[in-house]
Amino acid sequence: MRADRLVSILLLLQTRGQATTSELAKRLEVSPRTIYRDMEALTAAGVPVYAERGSKGGWRLLEGYRTNLTGLSQSEIMALFALKPAQLLSDLGLGKAGEQALIKLLAALPFTQRQGAEYARQRILVDIQRYQEQVPLLPVLQEAVWQDRKLRLLYEPMQGKPAERTVDPLGLVVKGSVWYLVASRQGELRSYRVSRILEARLLDEPSSRPADFDLETYWRKARAEYRAQIPSYRIQVRILEKVLARTNPASHWGQLEHSEPMGDGWLMAQLCFEYPEQALGWVLGAGAAVEALEPLEFRRQVIQALDNALGLYQGRSV
Repeated sequence: MRADRLVSILLLLQTRGQATTSELAKRLEVSPRTIYRDMEALTAAGVPVYAERGSKGGWRLLEGYRTNLTGLSQSEIMALFALKPAQLLSDLGLGKAGEQALIKLLAALPFTQRQGAEYARQRILVDIQRYQEQVPLLPVLQEAVWQDRKLRLLYEPMQGKPAERTVDPLGLVVKGSVWYLVASRQGELRSYRVSRILEARLLDEPSSRPADFDLETYWRKARAEYRAQIPSYRIQVRILEKVLARTNPASHWGQLEHSEPMGDGWLMAQLCFEYPEQALGWVLGAGAAVEALEPLEFRRQVIQALDNALGLYQGRSV
């Protein structure tokens, strides 16, 4: 609805200070032309919004102007109380603060809206924790991010030996249940998996933050670049339909790309994995319900692995 969008624009400008037409259009999922029309509507309604030109320009509210719009819709209230990632807040040491904030918000709501919040809390639980990564240094990283101070890290990459590096911390990102530190090092933006940081020391020197840096924009770009670099290994298999329905190639970093029936409950399927080792583990785990067909070299690897397993058990008593 347009009214909701106008309120969103007003609150975004109030909290961020400035936003370009393209940023607002992307955030609100509308065209830039729609944003221009919305700005005309706000101006006609007496809202002191103006455009600042130039490479660093954008839409702004007149300095000192603030709206007292504090109303929340029923769906917004339900979203706040249903989608509260307790584990992530706990990781940041904000678990109790988060609960207290929600209690205060609940107490301030009218009775009918309070019922909606409780309704959502009792029916939706978001548990993002897949497995527990040890992140004992997260509080140090958080303090560096809040205080804009440089960090001295001992970091162990996926491949290679641990090495020390001094970084300018810019933000913390959690993907699933995995924490990452986004930082600048020698003018280059990088992401560090927090569980691989072996040591972290807060320095007295203030960190340098690029003026145009936006954490969400960086993360989206970095994630897209990572996905583009992921290797792919495709295999063709014959698999029982009922087995494919209850197995999940994605749990082995794979993806079902195509399948077609062969009759008698069998499917011809093409799957994509990152590495041959992952594909091999998935095929062997499915047992006699899957036959590897192509590539031929992969089929030979499966046969060799099965021969090795058979040789291990032959001649042994039960």
